[in-house]
Amino acid sequence: MKKVDFEKGTITGNILQTAMPMMVAQIITLLYNIVDRIYIGRIPIIGTEALGAVGLCFPIIILISAFTNMFGVGGAPLFSVHMGRGDRKNAGVIMNSSFRLLVVAAVILTLVCEIGAPQILLLFGATSDSLVFSVPYIRIYLIGTICSMVVTGMNPFINAQGYSVIGMITVTIGAVCNIVLDPLLMFYMGLGVNGAAIATVISQILSFVFVLRFLLGPKNEFPISREMLLTRERTEAEKQGDHVSSKQTISAPILYVKEIVGLGTAPFVMQFTNAAVNIVCNAMLTRTGGVLYVSVMTIISSVRQILDTPVHAIAEGSTPCISYNYGAGRPDRVRKAMAIMSGMAICYTLLVWIFIEKQPVLLLSIFSDNKELQQMSLRPLHLYFLAFIFQSFQYSAQTVFKALNKKRQAVFFSIFRKIILVVPLTILLPGVFGFGTEGVFMAEPISNVVGGCASMGTMLLTVLPELKRMERE
Repeated sequence: MKKVDFEKGTITGNILQTAMPMMVAQIITLLYNIVDRIYIGRIPIIGTEALGAVGLCFPIIILISAFTNMFGVGGAPLFSVHMGRGDRKNAGVIMNSSFRLLVVAAVILTLVCEIGAPQILLLFGATSDSLVFSVPYIRIYLIGTICSMVVTGMNPFINAQGYSVIGMITVTIGAVCNIVLDPLLMFYMGLGVNGAAIATVISQILSFVFVLRFLLGPKNEFPISREMLLTRERTEAEKQGDHVSSKQTISAPILYVKEIVGLGTAPFVMQFTNAAVNIVCNAMLTRTGGVLYVSVMTIISSVRQILDTPVHAIAEGSTPCISYNYGAGRPDRVRKAMAIMSGMAICYTLLVWIFIEKQPVLLLSIFSDNKELQQMSLRPLHLYFLAFIFQSFQYSAQTVFKALNKKRQAVFFSIFRKIILVVPLTILLPGVFGFGTEGVFMAEPISNVVGGCASMGTMLLTVLPELKRMERE
């Protein structure tokens, strides 16, 4: 399969060649959970209740994604920077270190969440009635944690090597399997909600097998190697670019674990804060509107995941290009990649907002054919997506910070939008300001405007001067 040439290709071509397969891959990845929700919402009699119960499992699933992003998305930009410098040995160490971090984290998360599932779900707002559906679902789902984390976490490294089509295929295999197995297990075999979880686990295992074949195969230029991880050392001179004694050495894996976790903290915080917001939203909706509004939020969150995917793919598809050219000392190509990425993201989010205004029922009907539930969801959907275009500012700025290894800025703006803005607004708007359940959905657009403008403004004021200095030097 043809590799993307980050060295000589055009910036627009690099971004599109990477982003398009990634977008397809991410859309397909969504099908693991989205298809489950589509079918669960249509289970006779209990569909609406079961949909809300499964929605209570989202924080656990998001937390698993947070650790996946920390080690996968955190390691891939470092990998690309070293590739751009021609430092292939340390690029291999980074990839190997990320792989092992993913495996260890998956084992720990599986054990903790399997044992404490009922208590964790109650903490996240579940009731004794909803536990009947949510506990069996999440316990089955967790069996595939190591498979899903390796597949999702290693895909950025596959893309960074230029094999974006292979990255797409890894998730396509599992998603097609999930689409086929869901109705068979849920309805034909009568397993209901548990059947959806079983189908997801089987699908994740198939994707995992394909990724492992690539990682251990000839196309992977940086094969998983025990020796590379454990014996490679990196000098302080390599780290700092200074001339110091070669005796001043550090174990490369330990050094790179710190760098991977440092850069991966930003995407981790983004996902972690998403889980926190989800918990707070479910609690406030249950208090102000009842459990039925948790189903409304589940539907809107599912719509958000679908509509977020292309803009997220644009951002992630731009990351290898930005990181590679930054590492290669080409500020003009970095600046051009930033401009193209931001322009594409703004255009897409504007089109999405227009579509929601014109065809809201079409999106809601994907997840439920209950007309009453659809009508309840209409106004919350419009409120939630009111300022969606400003989300493109946040995505673009966060991508640049992450791609250029600017950890502090990336982490701060992740915390700023979700924890400092969304969580307090979700609590204050319904009660203190008297907006009721609508206040929960209003918190998102307010945070998009404030957080998006703040992060984009900071990125322009800090990154552009640095690129100009690189040009002069």
